[in-house]
Amino acid sequence: MGDRFRPSGTADPQELPAEPGLLRVVVADDSYLVREALGHLLDSDPRVRLVAVCVDGDELAETVDAELPDVVVTDIRMPPSGDDEGIAFANRLRKTHPEIGVVVVSQYADPRYGLALLGEGSDGRAYLLKDRLRDREHLIAAVYEVAGGGSVVDAKVVEALIAARTPGDNSPLDELTRRELEILGEMAQGKSNQAISEALFLSKRAVEKHINSIFMKLRLTEAEDVSRRVKAALIYLAGAAADGTRA
Repeated sequence: MGDRFRPSGTADPQELPAEPGLLRVVVADDSYLVREALGHLLDSDPRVRLVAVCVDGDELAETVDAELPDVVVTDIRMPPSGDDEGIAFANRLRKTHPEIGVVVVSQYADPRYGLALLGEGSDGRAYLLKDRLRDREHLIAAVYEVAGGGSVVDAKVVEALIAARTPGDNSPLDELTRRELEILGEMAQGKSNQAISEALFLSKRAVEKHINSIFMKLRLTEAEDVSRRVKAALIYLAGAAADGTRA
């Protein structure tokens, strides 16, 4: 399931294994009601084992070190910082426990949080909105996706990013050539430049040249402090969701 980057809602629960090994999950949220809701959703699925429920970032860090779960499901804003504790923890895990997937659940469709979460890479990360979790399978599908190295981003977060960057009705993707769209589609799957060159039978230098052109046309400048590849992938996926013509 690795090397995939999909908008929320596209995972088909029917594709999930019928009897996989249990996925060990830790939940963290400072709201009692949210903890209970997430715990119930996860614990009621026979494919998942709820290992622990935490109330703040410090307890989450201690629990993850002790339990080494497959996936962490966490809120964004938690004590002790009360700011973006969940995202900061997810980014720390890339260095300390890169094999652990993280599903961030939040009430905020703020593109800044999505980019902060995915700025160092989209593999093994998901961003879901809490109001989308009425359907248990959305959460379970995201848990399985990040456990396998894939990514899920809620469509509302993608829409918010595009709305913030693109005034009017014109899509920035309209400026790209057919070849650039092909390469951007490969980037949106999380592929490296080398993997793209092999898939499209291009030299690595040609791929790099096309990618630089894509960044320029999408106005993703060198000065920005987030991953241009992630931003480009989000823009591509938003365009795919809007017109249904790009895969």
